[in-house]
Amino acid sequence: MSAGERESVTPPAGLRERVLAASLQARPPGQVVPEVPAISPVEAYSRAADAFYGLLCALDEPYWRRHVLRDLDVQGLVGHLIGVEDDVRRALAGDPDVAQGDHVLSTQPAALRQAGRPIADTRADWRRAADRTLEEVRAADLAVAVTIHGIPLPLGALLTGRALELWTHENDIRAVSGLPRSVPDASALRLMTDLAATLLPFGAIVTGLEGPINLRLVLTGTGGGTWDVAIGGEAPEPAEVTIVTDVVAFCRLAANRVSPADLDLYATGDRDRVAGVLAATAALALD
Repeated sequence: MSAGERESVTPPAGLRERVLAASLQARPPGQVVPEVPAISPVEAYSRAADAFYGLLCALDEPYWRRHVLRDLDVQGLVGHLIGVEDDVRRALAGDPDVAQGDHVLSTQPAALRQAGRPIADTRADWRRAADRTLEEVRAADLAVAVTIHGIPLPLGALLTGRALELWTHENDIRAVSGLPRSVPDASALRLMTDLAATLLPFGAIVTGLEGPINLRLVLTGTGGGTWDVAIGGEAPEPAEVTIVTDVVAFCRLAANRVSPADLDLYATGDRDRVAGVLAATAALALD
């Protein structure tokens, strides 16, 4: 063989698949690097509430009249969130009506009641409602099951979901006000991503995605991590679907504020199943 020449070698059939399978089995789900300080779901909710209230205090009155979601202007959206806080406290008390209620229909009367009210009154009512929720949950057992709007969750998971909702609606308001989007701090984001990954099997039920699917979800960026998620029952090892994408973009997908096409992602596995997992993620949003 002359200098510079290379002999062509055809690798054995299935070598790539066997190497990938061995790698996935040898490497467990990753850890967050750098590590972020752990906070409680109560703290995550409290931080989201403070951020949301800070935006409301900075928002000039004309912006409160802008359409933002469904049939709601900003004031109506704040009223919706007052209704959500009321329903959370009812759920903590075991109210069966709110347990089976609809997230939008149950809170719509509270949203409509804000029409024509002074902006300062609506803003103060929301702050009081959020503070009452905080008072009730600070010493509560975060593992206790709470059912609200048809979804049973541990209280800690519910509060993390509420933090995600407040952050989402904060950015809804920012969008119609011409303000830049915000990003949760890394500690709160870590809780949100863990909740979204945990709830993916529920989203699959909502969208009718059939399993079993063994998913490896890799969310990049501070506050992200790696999860192995079994959807639709136990699935064979190793993961047959892998999705890698940015952690904040994934949370925006879970809030149904971006589409799968908007994500910069790397995926392996059956295309239909990848699309099904992404659709199941977007189905987690209640609005």
